[in-house]
Amino acid sequence: MQTIGIDIGSLNIKAVVLGSEGIIGSGAEVIGDDIDERASAAIKKALNQAGLDEDGLPVLATGAGSKLVANISQRKTLASCLARGIHFLNPEVRTLVDMGAESTTVIRINQKGKLADWVNQDKCASGTGLFLQQMAKLMGVSLEDLSCYAIQAKSKADISSTCAVFAESEVISHVHRNPPTPKEDIAAGIYHSVASRTISLMKRLGITQDVAITGGVALNGGLVTIMQRELGFDLIKPEYPQQVAALGAAIIAREKLHKDLT
Repeated sequence: MQTIGIDIGSLNIKAVVLGSEGIIGSGAEVIGDDIDERASAAIKKALNQAGLDEDGLPVLATGAGSKLVANISQRKTLASCLARGIHFLNPEVRTLVDMGAESTTVIRINQKGKLADWVNQDKCASGTGLFLQQMAKLMGVSLEDLSCYAIQAKSKADISSTCAVFAESEVISHVHRNPPTPKEDIAAGIYHSVASRTISLMKRLGITQDVAITGGVALNGGLVTIMQRELGFDLIKPEYPQQVAALGAAIIAREKLHKDLT
């Protein structure tokens, strides 16, 4: 029996269809004024890719916007869905860092793939995808270029790791100095500030290997590289890191379905 998981974040909606061996279809939509409509569109894309009709498959929702979708009967916390999703993909993972557009969540996972503990940071933009986009905009470069500059840097500018507003002021100051701070150094400073904030959050929970990274920010090669340098070990990154929560939601929906049928 197939099930559907949908993760409704602050910027994007991700949906997956889970079959007997894994994801058989996926779809994504940008958040709009009508979240119900966008959620339905994401599910439809996933079903089309799976070659299925909309035939009333069980749907479980997660994410910050899950309560805004009307016709969803099952909901689970993001942390629980992330735990189930990453365990399905890699059962050895014990710590997961999920970095989204507006928040960062660190979770600890037990040997059964269940959520053991979690901590998150959503009070300040520093350390999120939107923060990195804003920093790239301030420097007049693309996010891809910012990532490349950070990896190439030989040194790093001093950028605040505690406050997005302070970091923004510091970046502006570096850009307008005479002579200006090299872009590579500014980029490295930005990425080290994000890495420092994220690793501090990880340490609050306790870092137990293996460690995975998910969420849209996991696609940023510069940040992943610098975090790995700071941690001293490699991070596990799924092929589609932005789909892990939706996958976990579909897995929980399937587990509930099996329980109901037995």
